[in-house]
Amino acid sequence: YPSEFLMQKITEDNQIPVHLHVSVSLQYVAGLKGRALVEFFHSNIAEVENEELRHLMWSSVLFYKTPTVEVMACVLLSTKAIYFLLDDSFIHADEHQSDFWNKENSDCENSSFHLSCCFVLKLNDLQSVNVGLFDQYFRITGHSADHIVTCLTRDSYNTHTFIQQLMAVLSLLARTPSPEPVDKDFYSEFGSKNTGKMENYELIHSSRVKFIYPNEEEIGDLAFLVAEKMDSLTNLPSLNILLYVLAFQVNHFEGSAQNTSSLQPKTLILTSSDLFLFDEDYISYPLPEFAKEPPKRDKYQLADGRRIRDLDRVLMGYQTYPQALTFVFDDVQNQDLMQNLTLDHFGE
Repeated sequence: YPSEFLMQKITEDNQIPVHLHVSVSLQYVAGLKGRALVEFFHSNIAEVENEELRHLMWSSVLFYKTPTVEVMACVLLSTKAIYFLLDDSFIHADEHQSDFWNKENSDCENSSFHLSCCFVLKLNDLQSVNVGLFDQYFRITGHSADHIVTCLTRDSYNTHTFIQQLMAVLSLLARTPSPEPVDKDFYSEFGSKNTGKMENYELIHSSRVKFIYPNEEEIGDLAFLVAEKMDSLTNLPSLNILLYVLAFQVNHFEGSAQNTSSLQPKTLILTSSDLFLFDEDYISYPLPEFAKEPPKRDKYQLADGRRIRDLDRVLMGYQTYPQALTFVFDDVQNQDLMQNLTLDHFGE
């Protein structure tokens, strides 16, 4: 252990997305290749001597207790746990998480020693995995609020690969079988089904971990929400969501020293008539079983919406993935141009 094929695969996957900035400590990890990477895992991260590294992925992650702080992480899947090697700037990103992270190593800040937090989720503590719409992200749920993490892969291939590897590793776990179901009478069986709400598709793995996939109703709910946000009277049955993708909105700042830009995570939704940007809550929904109250914000909050008929041109950058698109819209204050024809445009 490990095989040459596995080492080559992990080396190929060990690449930070070019558009995201990470700390020096994670840049060091991204520079490791082959056997050096495996040795780094065993000497610095692995908690058990005989566990095997099976998969590596770079992804943005969100934690349930800090739903607004997206941080870059190196996600390592072994035969015992999922490790999230986090950017060290995350500890100081939110003052409310002092109880969430152990700060006893904060005296290393000013030295040349670069510190990374490692969040560990044992496979034995794993309860469910929720896959997001169109495999753009997935949420891993453990037994408490501290053990809920969303990986924003923004890539269906990376999501699919990780889920396949996770299922393979979970198959190695020796868990006690579930107790035999108790025979229910007709009335309780009928009553439990009559909730008026369609459940998502669930796949219960042999390790008793649930893999939950969205159903058609989620797209229907999203289409209804989008129709509500549209000013024009829309025939809901004819409203089709053509594209749902997790993207970044580029905010450009013109500074004195150098022009800088920040990336704001957005959900882009394209319909046959409009283009929308939403702020989406990727971690609070569906509600975990222990949640006492609904989240403070809605799952989708409209950030911007424009009509396709007002789109003037689309500018495309020539760089490799990720591709930058600039949508240029006609700057029309009033969408109904007929109203302005009665005005005297040639007067004082």
